[in-house]
Amino acid sequence: MRCILVILDGLGDRASTDLDGQTPLQAAHTPHLDHLATIGMNGLYHPSLQGVPFSSEIAHFLIFGYDLGEFPGRGYIEALGNGVAIDENQVVLLCHFCSVKEEQKGLILVKECPPITESEFSILQETVSPYTAEDITIRFVPTEKTDGYLVLSGAVSPAVTDSNPIYEGRPLICVQPIDTSFEAQKTAKGLNQYLRWVYQKLSSHPLNIDRHRRNLLPINILATQRAGKKRSLTPFFEKCGLKGLSISAGPLYWGLCQELGMDVQKVRDSGDPAKDLGERLRLAHNEREHDFVHVHTKMADEAAHTKNPRHKKETIESLDRAVAFAIQEIVPDPETLLVVTADHSTASVGTMIHTGETLPLTMVGKYPRRDDVMAFNEIACAQGGLGLVKGKELMYLILNFLDRAKMKGLMDTPIDQPYYPGHYQPLTLDGE
Repeated sequence: MRCILVILDGLGDRASTDLDGQTPLQAAHTPHLDHLATIGMNGLYHPSLQGVPFSSEIAHFLIFGYDLGEFPGRGYIEALGNGVAIDENQVVLLCHFCSVKEEQKGLILVKECPPITESEFSILQETVSPYTAEDITIRFVPTEKTDGYLVLSGAVSPAVTDSNPIYEGRPLICVQPIDTSFEAQKTAKGLNQYLRWVYQKLSSHPLNIDRHRRNLLPINILATQRAGKKRSLTPFFEKCGLKGLSISAGPLYWGLCQELGMDVQKVRDSGDPAKDLGERLRLAHNEREHDFVHVHTKMADEAAHTKNPRHKKETIESLDRAVAFAIQEIVPDPETLLVVTADHSTASVGTMIHTGETLPLTMVGKYPRRDDVMAFNEIACAQGGLGLVKGKELMYLILNFLDRAKMKGLMDTPIDQPYYPGHYQPLTLDGE
């Protein structure tokens, strides 16, 4: 048997007054997702604790059965997915150019990611890299628009805070060490020195003098967040006993799945949610070399970031049209377990970006029980037979419904893995 896990990124949401107190998913016309709920076993899912918001990369890490303390950090994961060459001793941070103003000896965030031209971006990246402080070398690696990575070399640690306050009108954060190690303290000090240097260099740069002349905001600082570094992780195949494939768009998911030893089929978003998800479901259906296929779409999440719940509702309806393929082609296969859920809730109302509510979950196959749920949304699924599922319980349930879960007490390998049979060593007649 095999599992196709469909993650509708950012699907969950809050109640909206624009939708008569419903979430976009509740308000959306989703006959195909609702049909899956009627033939499946339903519940609610959260990657960890209710009320705690998660980013996509950490939520996926927990979904795949790993522990939060093992996570390498988004900076490293995303850079890896973008093909950036990273030494195992280097630390990588996400960063982007911003506009700030001085106020009471601090720097107030005026505008995140102000619009700039390609030539301006080229000038900026050359101005801020390379740099050495506290025996730490810092180089800027550009990606697109105003974004990039900072790659730190030397005696460095990812155990440092962000400098990006996220919300405009708030002061930039002083980078601080998260633990007491020498490397963390040195990294925090070096980053603060670097950010002050960047501000001084860019504030007096001819580019910003010209922008001031044209009544444009200056681009005069880098904001950093989500430091990461390579860590030793148990490959997904060893951890869950399944050969994994991710069908996804974006370096974040490519990097994460690559780091976990999963194969990756890179796809691109076209702007048509139904077309993109339908194609990914078709690819998953035709794939026969893997027994775990992760299918991902970020369209509901991106729609929520517009802070327009009606737009998110329409996007969900578009995604639902693609689910028709799953009903016609995937569900009839008795050797396939189809699981549909989300990684986190993304708020289309309020000031928060991601929020901590639970997510709808349905599991369709020959072994899951059928309950009385008739609709796929954050409220209806709460009445289902799965109840509340948290963290790595989702992978345990997948193994259970794939007929692969190991009964507690059995030990065919020295490491107590959740699947059976494990990758055990056969007894031979010619050796110890």
